[in-house]
Amino acid sequence: MQSQDVAPPPAPSSADAVVDVEQAEAALVEHYPRLVRLAYLVLPPSLGRNRRVVTAHALTQRALPRGRACAPAIPAQSTGPGSDPGYAFVRLQVLRTALEAGLPLKRTAWPKRSQLPPLLPQVWGLRLFPRSGGADELALDQRLSALSGPARAAYVLRGLEKLPDGDVREALTAAGCEDPDLALQEADDTPEQYALLDSPEFDPCSLHARPTDLMRRRQHTKAALAAAAAVAVCGALIALPGDGWAPDGAAAPVYAQNPAAEAALDPAKLTRVAPTAWESSARTDFSVWPARGDLTGDKALLRRALAVWARPGESVQVSATPGTPSGGPSGPAQLLYAGTVDSARVVILYDGLRIARYAEPKNSTKGAALDFARVDGAGRAEANALVLDRADGNVRYLTAPWIKKAAERDLLKPGTGARDLPLTGGVTAPLASAAAQTNCTSWNVMQLTDSTGTRLTTDLGELVPAHLTTGRPGSTHEVSGAQALRTWAPYACSLASLRSAGVRSVNAWAYARQPLPDASSSADWVCTRAETWRGGGTRVLAQFHTPGGTYGAVAAKAENGPSCGAKDPHVLAGVLWKSETGSWYLLAAGSRDTSSISTTGGVRASARGGLLAVRAEQGAQAELKGTLEDGRVISGLR
Repeated sequence: MQSQDVAPPPAPSSADAVVDVEQAEAALVEHYPRLVRLAYLVLPPSLGRNRRVVTAHALTQRALPRGRACAPAIPAQSTGPGSDPGYAFVRLQVLRTALEAGLPLKRTAWPKRSQLPPLLPQVWGLRLFPRSGGADELALDQRLSALSGPARAAYVLRGLEKLPDGDVREALTAAGCEDPDLALQEADDTPEQYALLDSPEFDPCSLHARPTDLMRRRQHTKAALAAAAAVAVCGALIALPGDGWAPDGAAAPVYAQNPAAEAALDPAKLTRVAPTAWESSARTDFSVWPARGDLTGDKALLRRALAVWARPGESVQVSATPGTPSGGPSGPAQLLYAGTVDSARVVILYDGLRIARYAEPKNSTKGAALDFARVDGAGRAEANALVLDRADGNVRYLTAPWIKKAAERDLLKPGTGARDLPLTGGVTAPLASAAAQTNCTSWNVMQLTDSTGTRLTTDLGELVPAHLTTGRPGSTHEVSGAQALRTWAPYACSLASLRSAGVRSVNAWAYARQPLPDASSSADWVCTRAETWRGGGTRVLAQFHTPGGTYGAVAAKAENGPSCGAKDPHVLAGVLWKSETGSWYLLAAGSRDTSSISTTGGVRASARGGLLAVRAEQGAQAELKGTLEDGRVISGLR
């Protein structure tokens, strides 16, 4: 519950910010010694000091994203880099890989990259280790070595990063720790000698060097020369002329071949659906989309796209929505599009689970990009359109074959009409992308019409636009009428917090209308719920909108819960509101089947029905509880 004097536009926090590789690199370079120290302290001491040093540097240097990524919802320490999303992102990558490096190897699974000795950096003929500290540092190192990896990470985040326990718990969860509470309890048993973590004993950037075993090194050199000669002979044999792969552009080299892999990457085996197949099919998803575009017969382009999908080279920018696997196809995929879009050649493929979009510059194979989006279970409403290209803040879509008409409208201005969006071969004219906006002066959405009606979709920075609906969970409907558009208008800017989160659909439900205590007018309570393609990661916002305000104010939010959804269509939220006379009130509202509301903490009150309004002090904190008509008790969203 938050105090609201005015209803400002909700802006995405730094934790939800999109981080590009340049921003992450700047944070990594600026705070490199701190990040390497963090990795060194979290890595298991059983690796030995030399390997811990080299591995800490390797993990830190590999923390950069391949392209744009979402910064984790974990703040940076208050005394360090502040709330820099770039630092939060690379710190999470370092923490995650350092914890993975301490996991035991399993016979039934391939080792993770962080569990293997690093390829780079390498120092030949020398052993590196930090400068020795005193007896206190040695004792602390021994105590840390007795802890589990997550507990060691909890201790280091507390001491080195100065994070409170709540943020430590979020950091460990984001890094893959299954029981962060247990890790915190285990770390509690270690004395709080946090100042020692800044000691040279734990600084892998200030090092001593000593030679390795000289006699053993001479023997290893001889063995390495013999192995290199054998590899050279094998390489010459592999390079002999014969049937092989065609040029694969930005794909990584081929080291082994097998018939199944070749079949999946053969352009001749791509599935191509007839242009009219959707008219007689019982299915209305991506599986009935025909192959479109002016380059569907370009076998060289299709081979490059398939090869990069299977083994993207180091220069390829790869992105995937959360929960989407990025591995190669398991069999021949379906071709949806191959053509020239603006200044790029684009290929879109579908394997039954994912959409894969390959793009390369029109006159080169350098600078290729590969994007993935999960689309399993898509129906007619979600299989309406795919992103073809983004350029200069605009986006082009490839629409489904059943789409008859496309238009654009500003969701913030429900009174203005929709503007036609020309379609050519299923491809739309450029549309100003809401995902590219830095401020929320407008929110453009695409309106698609087919034989069953009209639907709204919005660009959230991914391949598949999100489907917008309105209405009570379990009986939602399309945002096509004037009332539905007015319901969405004050809350359009809250969609900015859902960018790059793998969102499938967003529903806005006006669950209550509350008379204001000063009798001036009434305020609306709306719950917006975002469902994702992976099922988890749902986000719920309860928003409060007073008359005359342009935007709704976020009163409460929740993640990964059933509230305001089809399985639990109930919601309760509260807000501190200041009247025009300067008086403060606690306002709360529940869905229509709420029989009573009560508060505890800084404000104690109760009311029958689904509305509560009581005088309160500015900054008061209160806990909300509601009782449903069937007797079940629900808590207020936080």
